[in-house]
Amino acid sequence: MLSAKAIPESAAMTQIELANWLAVYAATGICCAFAMIMSVSTVGYELYRERTWRTVTDLASAAQIVPKIWWRWQKRYLFSTPVTLAIVGAFALTLDWTH
Repeated sequence: MLSAKAIPESAAMTQIELANWLAVYAATGICCAFAMIMSVSTVGYELYRERTWRTVTDLASAAQIVPKIWWRWQKRYLFSTPVTLAIVGAFALTLDWTH
């Protein structure tokens, strides 16, 4: 185990920096959870509207539709990345990192 003396002063994080990084990670988690909820609900609505389950008649057709649903969800979720980065970046800029 490393002692406190083994870590140089310049590498140690202050309490404020630690609190700010935890806040940034928490904000990222909240944004990602919101994106997940929105993407799953959007894909669920699209599948309901298109009545996609009617095309599933056997195991083979189910095996073909699952990757399509997965890809549709991935696209919806990944489209939220720029928005998440902008929100979290703007939040990080509001934090005081010096005191």
